[in-house]
Amino acid sequence: MSTVIGRDELISRAGRADSPQTMFSTLATQLRRVVPYDAAVWRATDPDTGMITSPILAENIEDHSCAVYWQYELFTEKINLFRDLALAPVPVASLWESTGGEPERSALYRGFLAPRGVHDELRAVLRVDGRPHGYVSLFREKGRAAFTGVERRFIEELGTPIARRLRSYAKHRPEPSLGGLTGPGLLLFDTGGALISANDDARRYLEEMPAGPTSLTALGIRIPLWVHGTAMRARAIAESGGGDTARIRMRSLTGRWLVCHASCLRDADGRPGVSAVIIERAPISDVTALIVQAYELSERELEVTQCVARGLSTTGISEELHLSPHTVRDHIKAIFEKLGVSSRGELVGNLFTEYYEPLPAGSTGRRP
Repeated sequence: MSTVIGRDELISRAGRADSPQTMFSTLATQLRRVVPYDAAVWRATDPDTGMITSPILAENIEDHSCAVYWQYELFTEKINLFRDLALAPVPVASLWESTGGEPERSALYRGFLAPRGVHDELRAVLRVDGRPHGYVSLFREKGRAAFTGVERRFIEELGTPIARRLRSYAKHRPEPSLGGLTGPGLLLFDTGGALISANDDARRYLEEMPAGPTSLTALGIRIPLWVHGTAMRARAIAESGGGDTARIRMRSLTGRWLVCHASCLRDADGRPGVSAVIIERAPISDVTALIVQAYELSERELEVTQCVARGLSTTGISEELHLSPHTVRDHIKAIFEKLGVSSRGELVGNLFTEYYEPLPAGSTGRRP
């Protein structure tokens, strides 16, 4: 294995990236020198649902193939599923190692990887504090050796630092929007996953999406993988009878927070039918949860912050949380340091106001 760049240096270079897109590109350039691969997909995930969200960077893989790959993940594959790796003691695994050198046991390998000349896949979940913030897939073509245990451990050591950096990008504030208020966007997908209808608001939201793998539809609309994946996830939930949620938070090109959620409708005979996907502005409560995680507030610090937001005094917080006033003041001091603020008003503004896009002057729209 090449020693051109070490783990700490790679993490340092990635940490200087000003956006998750840039960080993925940096990782892709640098990691290839240490753990050689022929193709890869880097995905951000919603830490609450573990579903793929923006951004996504695909290397040497066609856009439409990314959606096909994800269909296997949701509907047919049983080996090294990302949702299982997210909970595993070691969130990194190679297909060759997991199948004992018999990758043909994998539906993904038989139907997707082998026909494309792929010999082995190394998967990793980037997680911190038990939450997944990213998924990585590295591929090696036939003729190359399978990924080694040393390479797997190298990727494992990158996981938490890179996930922490991914989480930190939620602190970035959105740019002012020059466009008018957009209502909920609605997209309908048939049972085969093809887009069959979309309203005008959905088209406007899709125009705001950052670059990444997309699928070109019969309507002439390109659907980002994270939106299409939400529709596929809704169908997978309906088919399995599960109670999971097909829901992600994502950011537009300007950094505006959006939420995308989907539900699979049922036909008259009870079978899963059309999937409806809604894209709309994210409620401020959803944004706040991500910002709090980005600043790495502890559970107790979050409770104190919420009390501050409600206007409680130090004495009031002390009584509500059964803490001494001295302890409350210590928590508030620590919170101020983490957020780089010097007053309670500034704290509330940072966490509950500045990440939310206000309504235009004179608008009669309803805030979510």
